[in-house]
Amino acid sequence: MSFVTAHVLDASLGTPATGVTITLLAADNTEIAQAVTNDDGRVPDLGPETLDSGVYRITFGTGEYFARRNVETFYPSITVDFKVDANQKHYHVPLLLSPFAYSTYRGS
Repeated sequence: MSFVTAHVLDASLGTPATGVTITLLAADNTEIAQAVTNDDGRVPDLGPETLDSGVYRITFGTGEYFARRNVETFYPSITVDFKVDANQKHYHVPLLLSPFAYSTYRGS
């Protein structure tokens, strides 16, 4: 398993959001990894097995996801900055999504 994983749930449908592109970036916007959510809305392998301590960001390609469904959205993308402690074993960043709202938290 990679050091960072993600999960996207479409709260407006009550289902996993499949096919969402997720990009892991360093604080200076250097791309570290990119993946697409699977049928369960998960990206179990996003980047390396470890990261140095610091600030990173994940960008969720929500605009493309909603466009494929012909649904208008206020958020063409969602970016979440988060702080990493290299001594931790794992970081999971879930996103609860709807066309006009979202929520995120540190998952387990």
